[in-house]
Order: sequence, then structure tokens, then C-alpha cells
Amino acid sequence: MALAELAARLNCAEYKNWVKAGHCLVLLRDALQRFAGEQLRAFHRQLLARSPARLAPPGRLCRSRCLPRGRQFQSSCSLCTEWKKEILNHHTNRNGEVHWGNCKPWLWPSNSWELAKAYMPRGQMDISGPDKCDAAALLNLFNFCDHFSGIDQKKVREVIKCRNELMHSSEMKVSSLWLGEFGKKIQNLIKELQNVPEVMTASTRIEKLLSSDWAVYIPGEEDQPDGLEGETEVCMSGSQISEIEMELIKERLKEIYLLVEEQEMLSEENLNRIQMTKDFLKDSGDLQISFQADMQRLEGLEKEVNNQRRSMKETGKEYPDQEEDEGCSLKKMKCIPKEQLL
Repeated sequence: MALAELAARLNCAEYKNWVKAGHCLVLLRDALQRFAGEQLRAFHRQLLARSPARLAPPGRLCRSRCLPRGRQFQSSCSLCTEWKKEILNHHTNRNGEVHWGNCKPWLWPSNSWELAKAYMPRGQMDISGPDKCDAAALLNLFNFCDHFSGIDQKKVREVIKCRNELMHSSEMKVSSLWLGEFGKKIQNLIKELQNVPEVMTASTRIEKLLSSDWAVYIPGEEDQPDGLEGETEVCMSGSQISEIEMELIKERLKEIYLLVEEQEMLSEENLNRIQMTKDFLKDSGDLQISFQADMQRLEGLEKEVNNQRRSMKETGKEYPDQEEDEGCSLKKMKCIPKEQLL
């Protein structure tokens, strides 16, 4: 039954393209993890060697447990202040937003990955190493930390842009033309990392993946397609494709929850993403079982938003001079401007 529903979803070429592109990012992520970890350890050692008196003074630790909040961080001790300065010194966009809430600053002198998280998108606080990161986290690290300036930053940003378009697609669909352009951009980035063996292996797998059919064989219903027992880079079982699909849906849900937790405001576009994701899961019986708790959470968010919309309409009737905008707040009974996507 589950394989039959998966096969039905993959009959939609644009949805199949969405899953394929997501799997390409997973392959890239896996290939970059060792490299990212080694580079961060080297970067951390360099910082300590250059400024030991500032960044690792003997006997000095952060005893205040300096705690950032989101993008705000006012350190309570001189040691964390010095590390904050050093992080910003190596940030490629010093006037941009830094998600300090990702970090445990008291660990900066001893833990290189806590340093890395200052260059990543929100939602990384409990991520303990590169093996726990998604592709977006690693790509943003390469983009915003000047230790990786040897990599063409334009090529990194192009893949980040594609990744955001993919995960922000309301219908979880992309065209074959989009997929082809994405394939070119990800291979362009891979060329920048030819000295990383895992990346070159991933390059071959990604190339074969993008040209594969991904037909799901349903035992007992049809003959096994030729080549199903062939190269694993191209031909995968239905259960393998299902695991890939579920990983991508989990990533999409994670972004929705981060959006709600961090912002009081949701645009119409972001509200639509919540509704479309909920409806997608509702229409997929096999996924409903795995994502039952998420279904309930999304329904709760949708209900809360709709209740607040009704309240705002009533407020608008009572105060007709008050202008309405197209967003709405999850926490306050007021209209808000359209917010930026994740």
C-alpha cells in the first residue's frame, strides 16, 4: 500500500523532480561533512595560535554562561566579547544578521563547531557537529566564514538560492527545466572542491541520479523493470526513495516550525506553505501515519491563524480607519507587513 502511494506521487514529474533535487542536496551534504569538520578544527587552531592572550588566556573561562537570544548577543564576560569580535572579523557580511542563538559562547574556546554555528542559519543550537547538519547549514558556513574564501562564493550562493527555492516551493514541485539548471549549478560548485574525494564521488552519483527514471517497482503488480538490480547510484528500491522523501519532508517541517517560533508575523505566502504541507500529508495515507503528530501541529497552527484573522476582521469593522495588511500575527491581534521567507 505504501509503495503504491509513493508510486502515485512520483507519477507527478514535478514532484519527482522535487524529491530528486532534495536528494542531490543530501548527497552533497554527506560529501561535505568530513571536509567541513576538518576545516573548522584547523580554523579554530589558527585563531587560538594567533591570539592566545585574547582568546585562550590561562585560567580564564566564561563563568557567566553568556546566553544569546536569536540575533541578539550582549556578552557578560570579556572572553566571550573577544570571541564575538573574532567571529565578526571573519564574517563575510559583517553588517548582516548573525544567529547568535545557535551558539553556546562559553564553549567557543574549546569547541570548533560552536564557532561554526555563528555562520549558519537559525535552528542549529542542538547540532553538535557536521554529521548532524543539513546542506543549508554547511553551505551558509562556506558562504559567510572567510576561512572558505578559496571557494567561489558566487557558486556557493547559487546553490543556496536553489536550495531555498526548493524548500520554499508551496506545492513541493519543480520543473524539469529548473532541475536541469540546478544540476549545472551544483556541479559547478563541486568543481571548486575537486580535492575532496567524497565530493567527487558524490558528483558521479548526482549526475546519474538526475538522469535516472526512479520508477517504483510494486511487487505482484507488474514486472520488475529492467536494470533494477543494476547500479545502486541510479536504481533504488521504493523503500530507499521513501526514506529520501521522508527526510525532505522533515526538513520542510523543521523550517516551518522555526519560522513560527522565531517570528510573530507570517505572510500570506508562509501561511500558504503551512496549509499546502498539511493538505499534502492529509492526502497521503502512508505519510499520515509517520507524520501524525506533525499533522496535528500544523492543524493547530492553521486554526490559530484563522481564529486571529476572524478577530482582526471584527476589529476592522469596529475600527474602520485601521488599515489591514496581508500578513497576520500568531501572537498579537494585529496585521503585519509581508515577511521574508526562511
